[in-house]
This record gives sequence, structure tokens and C-alpha cells, in this order.
Amino acid sequence: MNPLTSVKGTIISGFVLAILVAFYVSPESSVFQTRNFSIWLHALFGVTWVGLLYYFNFVQVPAMADALADEGGPGPAAIGKYVAPRALLWFRMAAAATWLTGAWALSISPQYGFVQTFIFQAPAGPMMSLGAWMGTIMLFNVWVLIWPNQKKVLGIVEASADEIVKAKFTAAMASRTNVVLSVPMLLCMVGAGHGGYLF
Repeated sequence: MNPLTSVKGTIISGFVLAILVAFYVSPESSVFQTRNFSIWLHALFGVTWVGLLYYFNFVQVPAMADALADEGGPGPAAIGKYVAPRALLWFRMAAAATWLTGAWALSISPQYGFVQTFIFQAPAGPMMSLGAWMGTIMLFNVWVLIWPNQKKVLGIVEASADEIVKAKFTAAMASRTNVVLSVPMLLCMVGAGHGGYLF
């Protein structure tokens, strides 16, 4: 039985390997630290979310445009029917999981604190605050602007032709905004975890 023949088996294998690595590299006297676990999950979900964000913007959307322009080609129907709904499900869930694990990590961190971070009063400084706000705006864009409009584009909910044109534009602009925000957001998140940046 090869676990790599299914998505579920692949994910489980990754977690099992991560646990083995954690036990191998941890000193004998170490104890399980909830904060480290929350940060690891936050990073894992964040990589999934931002990776899918980049996939949509750099691969799928341009491929859909090419498929529409290719007058004798197969068209974009298969992407819209089979790929996009599944990718959007993972995208939404990764966005929510990233934000929730980030909130969890902040709430148990003495250097930050959830409320202190969002009001720019964290003892560790403003870098994490900036990153947290950018991530929150990105989450809002996913759930309030991108997903409701993508449901119209994909035919999951009924919409007129004019509504679909507007929905495509709104979803695209929110998604592109998230790409722009992701770059400084990642700078802030990584910088906050590594002592900040001095340019």
C-alpha cells in the first residue's frame, strides 16, 4: 500500500514524517510546546493558502484566458468544472486555518498577544501587527469578495451575464490585491519571527 497514491495518504505521510523529524531533532529534555506547534501549523496552512493564491494568479487565470482565446481548442470548461471548485475549497479552508492558527499563536505568545498585536501595542514591536492586519484583509477578500463572486462565475449560484462579468472583475481585483499584500505580509511575518529587518 503506497500512501502517495492518494491525497489523504500523502498528507498523513507528511505529518508522520514531521512528527518523526520533531522527535529526532528535539533534545531529550524538551517538552511539547503549544506555541511552537501553533506557529508550525500557521506556517503550514499559510504556505498552502499563499501557494494556491499564486497558482490562481500565475497559472489558472492566465490558462483560462488562453483556453477562451483558443478557437478550436478544448476550452476552459474542464478547469471551471473540475479544477477550480476543488482548488477554491482548499484555498478558502487554508485561508481560514491560517488566520485561526495565527490568532491562536498570537494569543498564547508573551511577545505579542492577540489584542495587543491588532492595536499595535505588542511588546515585540509593530512588524507582526502590520503582517496580522494584512493577513486579515486578505482573509476578508477571500471570504467576502473572491468566493461569493467565484460562485457566480462557476455557476454554483445563478447570475446574469452582466453579473458574471462584474463578478469576474471583482474576484480578480480582490485576488490581485491579495497577491500584492502577500509580499509585504510575508516580509512582516518572517521578519517578526527573526528579529525584524534593517534595510
